[in-house]
Amino acid sequence: MSERGALRARLDLLAREVAKFGAVGALGLLVNIAFFNLVRHTTDLQVVRASVLATFVAILFNYIGFRYWTYRDRDKSGRTRELMLFLLFSAAGAVIENGVLYAATYGFGWNSPVQSNVFKIVGIGVATLFRFWSYRTWVFKALPAEEAVLNAERFLEQRRTADEVAPDPVHP
Repeated sequence: MSERGALRARLDLLAREVAKFGAVGALGLLVNIAFFNLVRHTTDLQVVRASVLATFVAILFNYIGFRYWTYRDRDKSGRTRELMLFLLFSAAGAVIENGVLYAATYGFGWNSPVQSNVFKIVGIGVATLFRFWSYRTWVFKALPAEEAVLNAERFLEQRRTADEVAPDPVHP
């Protein structure tokens, strides 16, 4: 496989990963927003507290989706470590997400139901970028063998291409 082909294969893998991450994240977003609005409209909890509670319900939902679908092929040997890192980076994402809502609500006084939902979604968007990077880099690490397999496939593809271009003169 040429360098261009190898790059294309890596980009295809990344695109699939982003799509799966996005699908789980979209469902998590629905869980987060639905739970946020349910708690906000059925209890007397303040906006940011309701948001924090909804965020952690969505985090639990997302962990199951990421572990058993998006990153199911990743290393599973250190589940305790994985879960601790997931919770740590999820908590950092929750601070980002709810920090945006907090600033809008208490810094600018934007506290209507529509404004709260808009800034909750903006916060989720910013936090999602951080979460995607941290989960794939630190939490759901690729197996070392996966890179070795990709390198071997590239090597074999290069050999096939080279054989097609210049056939062996000894063995026609």
